[in-house]
Amino acid sequence: MTTDAAPATLSPAQQQVADRVIGALAGPGAAFRPDQLRAVSALMEPAARVLVVQATGWGKSAVYWAATAIRRSEGAGPTLIVSPLLSLMRDQVAAAERAGLYAATLNSSNVDDWSAIEERLRGGDLDVLLVSPERLANPGFGRRVLDALAGNLGLLVIDEAHAISDWGHDFRPDYRRVSDVLTTLNPDTPVLATTATANARVTDDVADQLGSNTLVLRGPLARKSLHLNVINGLSPIERYGWIAQSLPGLPGSGIVYALTVADTDRLVAAIKSVHGPDYPVAAYSGQLDPSTRHRLEDALLRNEIKALVATSALGMGYDKPDLGFVVHVGSPPSPVSYYQQVGRAGRAIDESVVALLASPMDDAIWEYFATSTIPNPNHIETLLNALGEQEDPMSVPQLESVTGLRRTRIELMLKQLAVDDVVERRTDGWRATGKEWVYDQAHYDGVVAARRREADIMRDYVQGRACLMRLLVQSLDDPEPADCGQCSVCRGQLTDGLVASTDAGQLRTITTALRRDAMLLEPRKMWPGGSFGRRGRIGPDVKAEVGRVLIHADAPEWQEVLRAAQGGDAAAVGEIGDAAVATLSGWVRAAEIRPDSIVSLRLTGSELAEAVAAHLRAVGRRPGWVLPVSTGRTPDSDAPGVVEASYWRDHLGDPAEPVVGQVVLLVADASSSGWPLTIAAAKLREAGAAAVMPLLIHRTV
Repeated sequence: MTTDAAPATLSPAQQQVADRVIGALAGPGAAFRPDQLRAVSALMEPAARVLVVQATGWGKSAVYWAATAIRRSEGAGPTLIVSPLLSLMRDQVAAAERAGLYAATLNSSNVDDWSAIEERLRGGDLDVLLVSPERLANPGFGRRVLDALAGNLGLLVIDEAHAISDWGHDFRPDYRRVSDVLTTLNPDTPVLATTATANARVTDDVADQLGSNTLVLRGPLARKSLHLNVINGLSPIERYGWIAQSLPGLPGSGIVYALTVADTDRLVAAIKSVHGPDYPVAAYSGQLDPSTRHRLEDALLRNEIKALVATSALGMGYDKPDLGFVVHVGSPPSPVSYYQQVGRAGRAIDESVVALLASPMDDAIWEYFATSTIPNPNHIETLLNALGEQEDPMSVPQLESVTGLRRTRIELMLKQLAVDDVVERRTDGWRATGKEWVYDQAHYDGVVAARRREADIMRDYVQGRACLMRLLVQSLDDPEPADCGQCSVCRGQLTDGLVASTDAGQLRTITTALRRDAMLLEPRKMWPGGSFGRRGRIGPDVKAEVGRVLIHADAPEWQEVLRAAQGGDAAAVGEIGDAAVATLSGWVRAAEIRPDSIVSLRLTGSELAEAVAAHLRAVGRRPGWVLPVSTGRTPDSDAPGVVEASYWRDHLGDPAEPVVGQVVLLVADASSSGWPLTIAAAKLREAGAAAVMPLLIHRTV
C-alpha cells in the first residue's frame, strides 16, 4: 500500500475526454481536484489498484466516470460497478448518462429487462453495468454476467468499499467474495475502490485485500456545512413529539432516521396526528416495493415532501445536494455509520441542520450490533457437519430443519464461510468444499473490541464531551481533525430554532392517535416441517383469522404503561384493557365477526393476558377461561421456527371448555414469532371452534 502518488500524467487526448466528463457533471469551466485527476491517471495503468477515501460530496464518482470514458475511448471493455443500494444505482445510471456513457443496472426491480441488458453487454453496447454484491454472488446470475464480460472487463469499481472489511460498520461477506472472484478474471483489470467511511484500520484492510501496491488517496473528512446537535434526556414518546413539533421549522426538506420499519410508520402517524393527514411526510424502508421507493426518493429530490422518515435503507449513495436536515431518533451503533448517514445533508448548500435525539436504549442496540455478525464456532460446526453428511447440495430451509438453527443465522454463516472458500453456493443449494474452517478467536475478539470502542465514541458524542464534528472525523482517523465552532458543544447551545422541550398538548394528541391504531397480525401460512412433523400449507380448517397487535416492540406510546402493567399496576392494566376494547370494537365492525368466548393464553411470567381478557369479558359480557400451558424452558429468541413450534405443540394443553361452533377471541401476552398463537389456534379449531381471533398484547422483537 502506498499513499504517495506521482503527479497526474494524462495524455492530451485523455485530458480532453476527462475535461468533457467533468464539464458535463459539474458545469462549464469545472476542473478536477488534484487527487481526482491523480486517481484517474493511475487507473490508466494495467493492474492498477486505487482506494479513494474522501468525504461525501467530494466527487468520487467523477473519478470512475472519467476513467471509464477514457478507457472506452481507447477500446477497453465496459466498467462493472458493484454498488450496495437500488437508490444509488438509479442515481449512478443518471449520472453516467450525463457523462455521455451508456449505463444499465441488473437488480430485483427490473427482472424483465435482464435479458436485453445482458445482450447489450455481450454486444459491447454498454459502457457501464451496475450490480449489487449479493446479486453477483448468485451462481447462475453471476456466471451469466461474468460470461458476458468474457475477460473484457475494462474497469472494476467497488463502491462503498468499507463493506469489504469486517472491521467496518457495514461488513457484507458477499462484497469480499465478489471482489475476490472478479479480480481473478483478468489480473490486468484496474480496480477502483471508493468510500467516505473508513478509518485507518478499515483502509489498511481494504488496501491489503486489493493488493500490496494499492494507491490510497485520503483527504480531510470534516463537513463545514453540517451544524451538529445532540438533544438528550427525552423519553421515547417525547422524541416523537419533538419531531412533530420541530419539523415545520427545519430548513428545506430532509430525512428523519428511525431504527426499525415499525418506527417509521408510527412516527409518520405521529406527525400526521399533529399536522393533519395531508402533511407531506412518508415512511421509507427496504420493505417497500421498488416503484414506491423510487417515487418517494424522487418526491424528496423535488422537495415535494418535507421529510422521508426512513430506516438506514435510505443511506449510502442517495444524492440530494440541497438536503436541508438529517435527524436521528436513536443513535446508530457506530460514529462511522452515523457520519455516513448525516453526510446526506448539506452537500451543495452552506448550512444544514443535523440533530441526534439520543435514547437510553442505545446502549443495548450498540452491544447487539457489536456481536451480531460474529460467528458462533459451535453453530458453524453444526452447520458444517450437516453439509458434510449429505452428498447433494442443501438448501437453507433444509439446513434449518436439520440443524435447528434460525434461517437468518444460517444465511449469514454461509456467506461468511463462502468468503473463506469453506462452502460454495451452487444453483441447487450449498455444499462444503472440504476446506477446513478455523475460528480465528483473536481476530473476532479484536473486531468486537473495535466496535465497542466505537460505541464508547458514540457515548462521548451523546454526552457532548468534545466538539461533535471532531469526534466523528477522529473516529475515521481524519488526518486534520479540528473543532468545528458551530456544533451544539462548540456553541454551548442548540442551532438557532431548535429547542430541547416538547409541547404537552401535542404529546397527548400523539399518544392518543398511536394507541388507537392496532397493527394487523397476519397468520402464519406454512407449517415448519422437520422435527415438528407437519409440513406444507396451514389449512383453512385450522388457521387463525387475521389478528391484532396492541403494542409493537418498544412502541413509545406504551413503554411506561406496559412496564407498569407487567408489574401488576391496576391503572396501567386498565389502560391496556381499554385499548383492547377499542381495538376489538373496530375489529368487529371491519371483519363482521364477533367473539362468543374470550380465552387467555399466558406465555410469560406476567398475569397481563388474563387481566386484559377479564376486562374484555366484563365489558363484552362474554364467558371465557384460560388455555392451559405446561411449564418448561421456552426456546431462546434465536431458535428457528421448527424448534419453537415443536415446543408449543408439546406445552399447550387442550381447551378447558367446549368451543364447538364458537368464535374464540384468543388473548396472549407477548410473542415475537406468533408460533404459540398459531399452535393454540389450531388446537381450538380442531376442538370445533368456528374461528379464532388472536389478540396479541405485545409483539416483541
